[in-house]
Order: sequence, then C-alpha cells, then structure tokens
Amino acid sequence: MNMIDFVKRPGLGRKGRVINVRANYIEISYLPYTNIYHYDVIITPEVPPSLNRRIYCELESLQADVFERSKPVFDGRRNIFTAIPLPFEAATFDITLSIDITPLGERPPCSFNIKVRKVAVINMEILHRFLEGKCSSSSMNILPGIMALNVLIHYKPSIMHVTHNDDEIIYAKYKRSFYTNQISQPLYGGAEVWQRYYQSIKPTSKKLMVNIEVSGTAFYENCSLIQMVVKLLVKRHPDDLRRGIPDRDRVKLERALKNIKIRVTHLGSASKRLFKIVKLTNTPASGTKLEIDGKCTDVASYFQVTYKKPLLYPFLPCVIVRKDTSIPLEGQRHFRKLNERQTADMFKLICPQPQVRANKILQGSEILNHQDNERLRRFGMHISDEMAVVVARILPAPRLQYHPSSRDASFVPKDGSWNMRDKKVATGATLGSWAVVSFGRYELEAVQNFIRELVNTCFDIGMNIPNKSPTIQQGNPMGNIEQILRQAWVKAGNMSKSPPQLIVCVLPNTGVPLYAEIKRVSDTVIGVATQCVQSKHVYQAKKQYCANVCLKMNVKLGGMNSFIEPSLVPFITKRPTMIMGADITHPAPGGDSSRPSIAALCASMDAKASRYATSIRIQGGMVLIIADLIGMVKELLKTFYQTCGRKPECILFYRDGISDSQFEQVIDFEVSAIKAACLALESNYKPTITYIVVQKRHHTRFFPMNKEDSDRTGNCLPGTVVESTITHPFEFDFYLTSHSSSVGTSRSTHYHVLYDENQFTSDSLQTLSYNLCYTFARSTRAVSIVTPVYYAHLACNRARFHFRGENWSDIDSETGGSVSTYGMVKPELQSVMYFI
Repeated sequence: MNMIDFVKRPGLGRKGRVINVRANYIEISYLPYTNIYHYDVIITPEVPPSLNRRIYCELESLQADVFERSKPVFDGRRNIFTAIPLPFEAATFDITLSIDITPLGERPPCSFNIKVRKVAVINMEILHRFLEGKCSSSSMNILPGIMALNVLIHYKPSIMHVTHNDDEIIYAKYKRSFYTNQISQPLYGGAEVWQRYYQSIKPTSKKLMVNIEVSGTAFYENCSLIQMVVKLLVKRHPDDLRRGIPDRDRVKLERALKNIKIRVTHLGSASKRLFKIVKLTNTPASGTKLEIDGKCTDVASYFQVTYKKPLLYPFLPCVIVRKDTSIPLEGQRHFRKLNERQTADMFKLICPQPQVRANKILQGSEILNHQDNERLRRFGMHISDEMAVVVARILPAPRLQYHPSSRDASFVPKDGSWNMRDKKVATGATLGSWAVVSFGRYELEAVQNFIRELVNTCFDIGMNIPNKSPTIQQGNPMGNIEQILRQAWVKAGNMSKSPPQLIVCVLPNTGVPLYAEIKRVSDTVIGVATQCVQSKHVYQAKKQYCANVCLKMNVKLGGMNSFIEPSLVPFITKRPTMIMGADITHPAPGGDSSRPSIAALCASMDAKASRYATSIRIQGGMVLIIADLIGMVKELLKTFYQTCGRKPECILFYRDGISDSQFEQVIDFEVSAIKAACLALESNYKPTITYIVVQKRHHTRFFPMNKEDSDRTGNCLPGTVVESTITHPFEFDFYLTSHSSSVGTSRSTHYHVLYDENQFTSDSLQTLSYNLCYTFARSTRAVSIVTPVYYAHLACNRARFHFRGENWSDIDSETGGSVSTYGMVKPELQSVMYFI
C-alpha cells in the first residue's frame, strides 16, 4: 500500500458557533522564491556544537571576503545554508582558536580543519507549490526547504542567547529553544526555573508560520554544594549540621545528589573540570581516611596540608566522584535537571493563565526581534510580529444518558462537566463477594464507617451490593503482598460461597511500590479486580470521593456508567463498529535502551462505545510501530464477536504517540496489520478502516478573544475546534479543545487523519471525536483526548506494574520482553476495564 499521500481535507466543517481565537503563530509575510544553497560542513577534530559555532564565527571573521556577501547560517553541526552561492563548490580552511579547558577536564586542540562542500540547491518554488496544495509533502525540497528556514530563524538566538550552564546538555534536548537568563524563578530545595522560548516553522494553508511557545526548565541553582545541602535538608545554616547528618537524612541527600555534576574550586579558577557524584561517604571529612605515600591521613588534614585550606565544615561527609576519590562538600558548584518532585513544583510556577501566557509569547516575539535580523533580510524573508487570528467553532456538547429511573436521566453537560446528583448509572453491577484489606494499623471502626458510606453511595448511584459487610483484615505494607491478597480472596470466597469479585485496599500513602505490587498480584496472579483508596479519605469518608470510587468499581465489575444518546453517534449505532485506541510507552529518555516498550490496544465492545477490552504486548524498546498489532487486533475482534454476536463492519483506529516525522514509517505497517488481522479471521472479511493520529505533545495554544467564548479560567470553551489558518495546507487535520482546564492554559489535541475508508466529513469526525471525550468512565468531566486513547494510556501504565524485579520500575529485557519477566493479565479481567 502506498501511504505517502495522506487523506485530503474533505472541506471545512460548518457545525457549531463560529468565533475567532488567537493562536501562538506569527505569519511569515514574505517567503523567498529564490533558491537556497546547501553546504555540508566537516570540522575536525570533532567538538560539541557550541564550540563548532565559535569555530564557524572565527572562520567568517577570517574569511570575510568569502562569507560577507552571502551571510550564511550554520546549524552548529554539519549544515550551512546561503541565499547566494559561495564562490566555490568545495574548499578547505585551517584556523587556530584559543580555547579554555572543556567541562570534561581536557584541553581541546586549538587547530581545526574545516571542509565546506556544496551538496544541494533547494528550489523554493516547489515549497510554494506545496503550500498551495499543488504537490505532496513527499516532493523533493519540501522538508529540506523547511529545515533551511528553521536553521535561519534559530541562527541569531543561538549566537545571542546562551543556554544555562552546560549548554550542550540543554541544546541536545531542546534544539529549537533558547533561554533568557534574565527570567528565572526560585524553587524549593535549591532549584530555579529558567524561562524557555521555543520557535519552529510550520507549513499552513498558502503560507508558512512561526510557532512560538513559552515554557520553563528547572535546574539546581548554580551555587556551592554546601549551600545546596543546607537547602535540601531544610536548614538555615551549615552550622545546624555540626552534630552530623543522621543516616536517614544522609540517604535522602545521597539520592538527591547522585549523578549531579560538580566543579571543584580548591584548585583555583584555572580548573573547570566536572566530576559526577557517585555517593556520599558514611564518615565526615575529618574521619574519612586516605593513604598518601604510605601514610594514613584524613581528608580534612590532607586539604589543610596540601592546599593550605582548613575545612570550615569537617563534620560533614565527602562526596565520592570516582573510585578512591573523595572530595569535601565545601566550595563546589553543581547543576543538572531537577528530580520528579521539584519538577512538579516547577509546573505550578510555569502554568500561567491564558492571558499571561499570551503576553509572554508576545514578549518572546519581541526578544526574537525578527524585524531587525540581517540574516533574514539577506534571505529575502520577513516575519510579522502579531499573533495570528484564527476562525474556530464551538461544537455543541452531546446529550448524556443515565438509568431511566434517575431524576436527571438525560441532560446536556455545561462547560464540559457535571455531577452524579439525581443520577443512577446506566447499568449497575452487582457486588456480592468482596473483601477489604487495610494496609496499616487503622481503627477498625473508621474502616467500617468508610465501607458503610461506600456501600450507601454505591446503592444511591444504582449498584446492587447484597453483601454490605465484607471481610476486613489488616495487612503489613512491607510484608508479602501476594500472600495477604490471597488470604483476603479466600476469606471473601468462603464467606459468600462464590468467587470473589473485588478487593478494596486501604493504602497508607501515595507511594508507588505498594500500589504497583497490589496491581501486579491482582491483575496477573489472582485475577481479581482491586480498588485502592487512600487512608486519609477513609477517615473523612466524603460523599464526593465515595461517588468517584463507585464509578470505578462499577466499570471494573462490568457495569456501564453512562452513554451518549445514540442518535448523536450514528457512525457507531447504524452499523456494528469497533472504536480502537492504541498507545505505546517507551523507556524514559536517557535510560537503559534495552528496556522494552509497552503497547496497549483498547477497543469498544458495544454499540454505545462505553465498554472496552484490552490487549497488551511488550516489545523492543523505542520501537515506534506496534510489533504484534495483528495478534492484538485478532484478540479484540474475537472478543467483540463473542460479546456482540456480530463482526465489526467499521473500525475507527485512534493512534497516540506518533510525531509528524514518523507518519510514513508507522502508517503503512499498522494499517496493513489491521487488514491482515481481519483477513486472518476470515478470507473475505474487510471492514472499512479509518486511521487517525492523536497528538497531545505539540506547541500550539489558542486564546479566546471574547469573554463569552471562554470559560471561567479564560481558556477556550470545551468543543472549540480549529481546522484552518494554522493547520496543514491540504491534509485532513484539526485541533480540538474538548475539556475545561482549572489551572494554566489548556492544550488542545491535534487529530490528523492518515487513512480513511469510511469517508468521514469534517463535521462528522470532529463531532464524533468530541462526543467520545464525554464517555470516560471514571469521571464526570469531558477529557482532553478521545476516551479509547486515554484507556490505552492507562493500560500501558498499568502494564509497567506487572513486571517482576528488585525494583518495581526495572523492566529489563534484551529482546523486548519475555514471559518470565512479564505477567499477562488474567483472562477473567481482559474483557473488563480493570485498569480504570
């Protein structure tokens, strides 16, 4: 199948109320028609990009007669682009540059050889034809032309704005970003947030636009390590540590400091070498022994004798930076990205309300100052300084249905949310055999009161619980979790004379290890649904919290909470239809590449798209495609047939986790896999397929222009859809804001249709996608992405708990996973939504 040319936009939608919003895009008001010349650059010996730029700037200065007229732009690696051809096809230059010692502690060579060779001529006329929809994105010069223009707009910021401290670490991760050192905010624990601006050129209808976004990155403060220790341990002064650091605090400190890079200062300003902290010593500097020339001494005495510097804080431990090398805590600088907790605190500071974010974006445009950029003018390019005004529409919310006996059985939600008052779930499950395990020592009466309130709430929302007094037992959170859960399972079965359906677990904290082990055992060993609750809620037993728990319990037991009025989702109700959501979670960036990725596929099992079944696979780490998609689709097609008695005639496949550059790589394989799965079940079985990529990680933001078009936080109203001006020049894509946001600026979801045999119109697909966001079972709010993709994401996260290992997060595999390290979900749970 030839998948290079994706689905064309079938026309603009008309449904909903038309409004105007601002987008964080500025227009390239004049785009060059003349050719751009591409040169390959090889600098030897090889050095980091920041040093490459210094070398190139020196080359431009020394060879002004060669480069002055054309004013090239350099990407810091291998590419130079010019608007006027250089006076040679290939040339070699030698330059000498005075360079300080690098962060690695070595003095780099000062002499460099630079080879410049012409490799291509980019015909910008073809890029103009693409923007007008007259040629596809696979045409030559489209991507090279956009790449050249991206290098052009990033060249000046890369020269003027240095990144924070170790710029090579930052540049590697944020190639299209720059930092402003005037804009920073302090964080708890010796950290600070630096404001980061992102800019990238995007092709849109008949024009190119520059997408500008503002965010932040957190770092440790550039301060002495002793100051950092004081902040991490929440002390006022180093003297507060004179009695030493308790073992518990030392472990905490070691965890926080491990792998941080530090720069020693006891050797004077000439030393810029960096060391990485491995661990802390168990003894203070005055008690940490060294052997020098056969004589035993301690670190404090060694520094006194060797460097004539008595330690001010010999009572503190040393950092170990490599084998047999210990350095006192005093007088060192360090920096690195922050840990997870500090990053969470950072987001509280960098999630401004929409108007504040819009002002910061405009501030970023002023800092970029495209109008006063000589290189842009040399290329014949002009960029506006105003944010784009975009036409949008607000789609109507769907009508939701609950049980007919409810007072409020049918209603239209307002502003993307509602509550369970006067409502009973559409189909209430029956819970007759269950148990409660209290992990920790809590008052039995408090647990009984909570269970009583939970049962009453379940009854109020329409569930049937004949056994209102389940067995309650205590469990040691540090004990054998499998044994504890098995005991609870046996007691519940003996009490009700039937297989247990649910175990409610009271957790002492929000820590992951206990929760993960409970889910691993219940999902893959015992085969029973579990519902975890926090102990703090057990003592309060609020009605709203209990209602939220009941919604989860109902769907885990096979019930249905609500559904959309059938007439509003004709694509699903007119013919047997399966809606699928797929996602892959990969190992953390910078982690062990041998660790596998996890793929999850969730599919609807009824005509209301409210019940879902899952299929999970582990595969090679960082593999983009779903390797065993054929097997996963076959599993779910069989489950659909067993559940509904019919085969799906239509398949709507939403795929998360793919970037624009990966479309061609993934689409051909995965659509073919879906078709192959169908043919494997029956030789003439060919349901119509629509394949849509769902993207949440993008830099597009929208800002309402009128108060009546915004919610109480100033964000776009749920249902706001944008399909023109800043979307693809001619392919079928749109941005949909389906949720309301209580904090910061809401981020819409980008939907891009790559394959479509169901011949959706813009209105029909946008409306269906929006309506699906109201079917998320565990909340009474519309969610930000279509529900089947949300479920696939939850299933992926749950699957990571199913691995065995010394550490719950260790997922080691050389081949992409094996049954010895991964426990498959028990069959009795695969057809219900155990992952909710």
